[in-house]
Amino acid sequence: MSLSVAVTADTQRAVERFYAYEARLLDERQYQQWLALLSESISYIVPARVNAAVDNRQRGNESMLAVANELERADGEGCPLREESYIHLMLRVERAYKPNSWSENPPARTRRLVANIEVMEATEDSFTIWSHFHLHYARPGSRSCLYSGQRKDVIVIAADTDAGFKLAGREVILDYADIELPTVGLLF
Repeated sequence: MSLSVAVTADTQRAVERFYAYEARLLDERQYQQWLALLSESISYIVPARVNAAVDNRQRGNESMLAVANELERADGEGCPLREESYIHLMLRVERAYKPNSWSENPPARTRRLVANIEVMEATEDSFTIWSHFHLHYARPGSRSCLYSGQRKDVIVIAADTDAGFKLAGREVILDYADIELPTVGLLF
């Protein structure tokens, strides 16, 4: 695994502010404003994880235990839990405000904490960012639960938004062995 790239303190702070703003919008259920932070070419994927057998032929190499061995993506074998484009995300946002949206009535209470924000690659107009998150989820009448995982994002510099960036790609790698969570339909 490579080290993060060196960026200016101002750039690091701007990226961290973007993630704090995104989390606040989602926790305050400001989904339409969140949608404005997305590039129309976004790819939003949550790969399924399998409990892969360890390949003993790789013994002694870090690749033997790599998380990538556990992920099911659409481009390989298996099926991701979610694979969405801008249109899918836009429809999900519109659905949240419909009176017959029974799955979120009453709405869930969420709190997102985003940390370990690292700029892994930088070009003149985009950044590849890795971060970790905890998402606390509570619904009246249900037990609360905690989601955690890693996000691998691509953000692009965008002059047409006050946030300064738009999210162009997100891969969410959830930490779980068995899915015993009430939903994986959340926006991570």
